Amino acid sequence: MSQEKYMAPIKKRKLNHNMPPRPRSDGPVRVKHNALEKVTIDNSTSETLTQEEESPKKQDVESPEEQDEEPHQKQDAVQKTFADLGIIDSLVDGCTALGWKNPTPIQSEAIPAALSGRDLIGLAETGSGKTAAFALPILQSLMDKPQSFFALVLAPTRELAFQISQQFEALGALINVKCACIFGGMDMVPQQVALGKKPHIIVASPGRLLDHLENTKGFSLKYLKYLVMDEADRLLDLDFGPILDKILKVLPRERRTYLFSATMSSKVESLQRASLTDPLRISISSSSHQTVATLLQTYCFLPHKFKDHYLAFVMREYTGHPAIIFTRTVLEAQRIAHLLRLLGLSAIPIHGQLRQSERLGALNKFRSGARTILVATDVAARGLDIPSVDLVVNFDLPDDSKTYVHRVGRTARAGKSGKAISFVSQYDVELFLRTERALGRKLEEEQIVRDEVMVSADQVAEAQRGAIRKLKEEAEKRGGKGGKRGKRGRDDMDREEG
Repeated sequence: MSQEKYMAPIKKRKLNHNMPPRPRSDGPVRVKHNALEKVTIDNSTSETLTQEEESPKKQDVESPEEQDEEPHQKQDAVQKTFADLGIIDSLVDGCTALGWKNPTPIQSEAIPAALSGRDLIGLAETGSGKTAAFALPILQSLMDKPQSFFALVLAPTRELAFQISQQFEALGALINVKCACIFGGMDMVPQQVALGKKPHIIVASPGRLLDHLENTKGFSLKYLKYLVMDEADRLLDLDFGPILDKILKVLPRERRTYLFSATMSSKVESLQRASLTDPLRISISSSSHQTVATLLQTYCFLPHKFKDHYLAFVMREYTGHPAIIFTRTVLEAQRIAHLLRLLGLSAIPIHGQLRQSERLGALNKFRSGARTILVATDVAARGLDIPSVDLVVNFDLPDDSKTYVHRVGRTARAGKSGKAISFVSQYDVELFLRTERALGRKLEEEQIVRDEVMVSADQVAEAQRGAIRKLKEEAEKRGGKGGKRGKRGRDDMDREEG
């Protein structure tokens, strides 16, 4: 059957593409949020801003209404600082040390409300700076009334918990904040020792936290002042619901509770009714499938049998640029990593079947630049803040549009620009069109010349054979260990299966 038949649904509507202006990476980026009707500007210099204002012809085309509103909104956005939100000087210094000059929209709205003592529900697209939106008010309150076990942050995955604890420690470095990170896959004894030192902040996955509440002598949260549930929709997707119920029963009623999520589902609604008191809802996303305006999204329609060839071509085009490639299965992630390494590209895999130390090691190598390509299953798609990712490639399209949003949210974070390319084979057309409908827009086609792709066909074919050999060698080394996999226990619930 010809490819033209499969391409028809895509090709027919190409004449009707109404693409928004391509985001500029060298100047201010305007991001509209319909819920708050504000415009934010990337952290660019005043000199750049002046040049843009003096040369309106070089700017993207805007409606007359936007042009009329723009000068006043620009001035407001540029002038807003963390100090303007009520954050004290020592924490502002911590933000400056991390390179944060201006608050993001979710931070601008959530921080003043949190400082006033309100419970919060924060809804914002991934990459919007939700962690600082709850970390800064908690640290400021901690300085007023220092105590151990002051705040508890619940996160769905081990990597996210580790990342949140690092941000707390970095922001609170000047005030000597102690933070304990508690999650499954690690020995409980060192964690018990860490809890015995009475840290100010606990960042934990729900399963391992409940283990300590039940089994660690002397550990209690009855004087807890703050509870945060980050990525709440993901917490519930991983069936943490019953465990969360048990945890909530042992926490004091007199506390402040913050619930942050990228989407609001019926399960999240039920959770907020059970755990929050008169919460203020702050919504930055205009829909449950919102992506930031600085993200350029494209697709590449290609024959399934040549996906590896197109991937090799794209990654060579982006040599030296940090990139994340998403696959559907663990085996495919391993294979693609081997393939790219055999082609001379610096790739490393991350997925749920790696040991925790291996996963953290892979992330650290990618963050440090020792590896420029991270090949991942959806273990890396939620919540992780990996700075300066220039490109995301959906080698395999995700099964649902929410996962798509969280994958592409790994790039274009905190006002930076980024690009996401989705590979669409003849078998993926329906899935791709469904994703477009959820996004409410038509994506632009990535222009790749097939003849240029196939120049290295022989080299890619040899690398494919070499990758298969390496997978077989790895399987033989494992010797069939761990073949049986039953229902996941509490300790493994924060480990993504990929």
